Amino acid sequence: MTKKFSITALAVSSLLAMGSAHATITDLGPASPGSPLSFGALAAQGLFNDVFTFSLPANGGSGYSITNFTLLPGVYNTILSTLSLFSNPDGILFNTDDTLLASSVMPGVGSLTLTFPSSPAGPYYLNVTGIANGAAGGIYNGAISVAVVPEPETYALMLGGLGLIGFMAARRRREG
Repeated sequence: MTKKFSITALAVSSLLAMGSAHATITDLGPASPGSPLSFGALAAQGLFNDVFTFSLPANGGSGYSITNFTLLPGVYNTILSTLSLFSNPDGILFNTDDTLLASSVMPGVGSLTLTFPSSPAGPYYLNVTGIANGAAGGIYNGAISVAVVPEPETYALMLGGLGLIGFMAARRRREG
C-alpha cells in the first residue's frame, strides 16, 4: 500500500504543466489530540493541487476530511479528486524520502475522508487535488484530528492493576 513519492511527483508535474493548474503549500503547524487543525483554500478556476504540511505527535491515530464549501451555488464550486497522506521524515518536501501512507481517491465528489492508525511523531503532509469549476473558482475546507493511542506499557499497567484487584477480591472472600 505504500508507494514512493515519484508516482505522485509525476502526477503533480502533469497537473502543473497544464496552464490552468495552480499549486500552493501551506504550513499548518503541529497537530495535537483534542484540537483539530482546520485548513482550506480558495482555488482559482481550473485544476488545483494543494499541499498542507503539519506534524503529528507520537502514538496518535489521525483522521482527515475535506469538503466542498458552497458559499454561493454556481459562483464557487469544488470537485474533489484525491486526498493523500504522506510521511516526510526530513521535513523537506518532494524528495526521495517522502512516502505515500494512505489515499482517498474518488474523482468527482464533494467530500473525502481518510483515517490512519498510530504513526511515529514527525512531519507529514496532505496533498489535495481537484477542479474548481464555479464561476469565481472553488472553496473547500478540511480538518485534521488526532487521537492518542495508548502505548503497550499502558495496557500492561492496566492488566497488572486488574490482576491485583482480582487477587485482593479473592483474598477477601477467603478471609470473610
